[in-house]
Amino acid sequence: MTDLDALRSRWLRTLLAAREGARHPDPRLYADDLLRRWSEPQRHYHTVEHLTTVLDHVDVLQEYADDPEAVRLAAWFHDAVYLPDRSTNEERSARLAERALPEAGVPQSTTDEVARLVRLTVSHAPEPGDANGAVLCDADLAILAAAPHAYAAYTAAVRQEYGFVPVEAFRAGRAAVLRQLLDLPRLFRTPYGQREWEATARWNIGAELELLDA
Repeated sequence: MTDLDALRSRWLRTLLAAREGARHPDPRLYADDLLRRWSEPQRHYHTVEHLTTVLDHVDVLQEYADDPEAVRLAAWFHDAVYLPDRSTNEERSARLAERALPEAGVPQSTTDEVARLVRLTVSHAPEPGDANGAVLCDADLAILAAAPHAYAAYTAAVRQEYGFVPVEAFRAGRAAVLRQLLDLPRLFRTPYGQREWEATARWNIGAELELLDA
């Protein structure tokens, strides 16, 4: 079970750092709203557990980021709006960040960067030299390199979220996504991700494809 108080504390540290220590407005109000969103009942994979994991991976990769606090804020917002049957989740999440962060005291330049990063999670394809984008995308995709039992739990949770999709249609769609990933020259853009996660992720994806094609 995820420690929500620990997550609130992480939010407070990040927001206060991003707004240079200002104490108003109360940052806890924004934490509560985001955690409520991340705890909605339609979520099975995109949950507070996923949020925690992405934040943990950002911590691992932070040395590669130009602005680690902006990346952490983007992690908080990147799936803040999530309905499995919609294709506009990233855009709506970015717009939520654009509304909430200035109100919360975050400078416009940081808000713009957070929204850009959230929108980048549509493709997970940062441009060369996009250090912040590389860190967020690697942190979000690190589940692909999970241990076998964790990867199996991830795929089962994704299937639950798409329970409204017929089995054969889901299998075909999921296989197409996985093949697109395998066709990429590399899944991870940071040196750490390439070194520690790339090979395992490709093995996991290949194994899942075999099951889907069986």
